[in-house]
Amino acid sequence: MALFRNAGVLKNVGVFRNAGVFKNVGVFRNAGVFKNVGAFRNAGVFKNVGAFRNAGVFKNVGAFRNAGVLARFSVILSLTMNPIPTLFLILVAIISLTVISPRDTSEASSQDSLAHPQEKHLANIKQLTFGGENAEAYFSADGRKLIFQSTRDGRGCDQIYTMNVDGSALRMISTGQGRTTCAYYFPNLSRVLYSSTHLGGTECPPRPDYSKGYVWAIYPTYDIFTARPNGAEVKQLTDTPGYDAEATISNNGKKIVFTSTRDGDLDIYTMDANGRNVRRLTNELGYDGGPFWSYDGTKIVYRAHHPQTEEQKQDYRELLKQNLIRPSVLEIWVMNADGSNKRQITHNGKANFAPFFFPDGKRIIFSSNMDDPRGRNFDLYKINVDGSGLQRITYNDTFDGFPMFSPDGKKIVFASNRNAKAQGETNVFIADWVE
Repeated sequence: MALFRNAGVLKNVGVFRNAGVFKNVGVFRNAGVFKNVGAFRNAGVFKNVGAFRNAGVFKNVGAFRNAGVLARFSVILSLTMNPIPTLFLILVAIISLTVISPRDTSEASSQDSLAHPQEKHLANIKQLTFGGENAEAYFSADGRKLIFQSTRDGRGCDQIYTMNVDGSALRMISTGQGRTTCAYYFPNLSRVLYSSTHLGGTECPPRPDYSKGYVWAIYPTYDIFTARPNGAEVKQLTDTPGYDAEATISNNGKKIVFTSTRDGDLDIYTMDANGRNVRRLTNELGYDGGPFWSYDGTKIVYRAHHPQTEEQKQDYRELLKQNLIRPSVLEIWVMNADGSNKRQITHNGKANFAPFFFPDGKRIIFSSNMDDPRGRNFDLYKINVDGSGLQRITYNDTFDGFPMFSPDGKKIVFASNRNAKAQGETNVFIADWVE
């Protein structure tokens, strides 16, 4: 009986008598499935105990030790003199290996394998993508779909994909040319919004030169486009020289906020949903970008780096001439929808980015490396709009970023390196939000 004790599934044989499933051995004779023990001999499935050795499934006893389900193969061998319990154990072994064993990692993983004990605000974490680089997943207004960017399918740079919130019905909706980023659903679900370089070239633009340190490329061929949710009817919204990207749309569907270099610096602008009535909201030297609307459309949260010393300003300007920025220091800011009342929310001198409002408009969730002295590990944090109440949300030891709440605030989607099968692999996860 040590087999079942060590397996962690069945404590003793008595469990079968009391389980209400197998009352006695006669169940095999009367079940209408196996009429007698000879059925196994004649069924052509298990000719003898040697079938385990020759079946090509279990090559040696070590397979059982490594399977994590059956600890001691010797029990089966020791019971071969009595065919009924032997056959019974064979069935239990098969059921254990196919039903009780952990899920295949190619399917959605369970909360137990994905959650950290300190992540009290997250429940029922589910992995939605598997392999490659998948990021910036954002909910549709009805909370049923996600739109995100990915290098899946062997692509050299990001394209835009959509899927259901359970990970099904995945499809590419961008052109498949150039590089894309920052996709978003229109509130009425009639169109989607994203940025792409495909008009500047069908190939992926060159990666940034990291000899200058860790930098982001600000591709001047990025423009903002809309399309049907299936990718059809692509329409260009911006056509000014320089970078136009990082666009999101207000919940009433009337205004788009985005980042642009059209006036010589990286600043935040708004425009109507059809691309008209462009208005500049930020003016201070430095990078202002990654903007998102509050749910009521009255405020905008964003990330910013404003160089202070002459050395910092020179470094910023020199990199910008090469269409690069250095994102090592970014702070979270909030302003009114018209650009007034700008105020800095974080003051930690680290890389804080991907801010998003809670549905109540009183708090912000964002990603930061503030707790890693090396600056490599990013986790999710929440903070009140007045800068108080900072709290860490995730404790994964690599990367968690790009958080967004579902419209009802009950779920959160984010990108993470957790459960990665290869270095640099980033996937999309969804979880229930627990207050």
